[in-house]
Amino acid sequence: MKEHIDKIKSMNIGKVQEHILLKNHTTYKVGGEASCFVTPKDTKSLIKLLKYLKTNKIKYKVLGNGSNVLFSDKKYEGVIIKLDKFDNLVIHNNLIKVGAGYQLMKLCCQAAKRGLAGLEFASGIPGTVGGAIYMNAGAYKSDMGYVVKRVKVLTPDFRVITMTNRELNFHYRSSFFQTHPSYICLEATIGLTYGNKDEINKVNVERRKRRLETQPLEYPSAGSVFRNPDNLFAGKLIEDIGLKGLIKGGAQISVKHANFIINKGNATAQDIKDLIEFTKEAVKDKYNIDLKVEQEFVNWE
Repeated sequence: MKEHIDKIKSMNIGKVQEHILLKNHTTYKVGGEASCFVTPKDTKSLIKLLKYLKTNKIKYKVLGNGSNVLFSDKKYEGVIIKLDKFDNLVIHNNLIKVGAGYQLMKLCCQAAKRGLAGLEFASGIPGTVGGAIYMNAGAYKSDMGYVVKRVKVLTPDFRVITMTNRELNFHYRSSFFQTHPSYICLEATIGLTYGNKDEINKVNVERRKRRLETQPLEYPSAGSVFRNPDNLFAGKLIEDIGLKGLIKGGAQISVKHANFIINKGNATAQDIKDLIEFTKEAVKDKYNIDLKVEQEFVNWE
């Protein structure tokens, strides 16, 4: 791997780092070391990198804020790609063109400043635009699928195309990108509506306050662990079978919200995965409901 990293460093494609701890780049604050960590400076550089990785059969993972992934504790023998430099922002009337690496909460603030409504649901979601689109992140009965008009995408054969909302197949916590992981979101066009600036800010403040009151934001976590089944709440199912507060190693089912698993300070990735799997099995045994995990498991094979 060392010779490949040296070659990548010589390509002049952006920042290249070695031996990076993934726990410093995920909201669970767990995960092993990554052999190589690359922040491409532009689309041309990203394509150059991907061509090299694919030609040499080197595994890679595009990572946003790490807010919905669970890396294993073992070494990631490959390349982690961060799109932090894809952070352009252009607002024209009620349309926003924004890079995949732009922070979602920051985007919510920019929209609110201009009296643009429709992103209030995302005011407390700690992800990037690209990550939010990949997961179709949402809250308060809305999600990215309601506001994304089109997305500029890099295809597996290195073409840059534009996909429309309909083509992106948005559904509850899912999108085209989850079933086609070799496609990479580069930039999104988001359509909002004009609203009252004070009212938008009021909603944002109230929702952030509600999150603080109802979610264990003082601990590392990755948000909701399970998707809500139809007409039910995963957190209530977990609480009703007495699992709230359950501890495995350094991981715990939050006493504040049972659909959150928190890192109490010394959790391993294995602790968290064990707790997720135990909870999923317990709910299945009790209710015959197969909860779907929202988080993506990476490097467990």
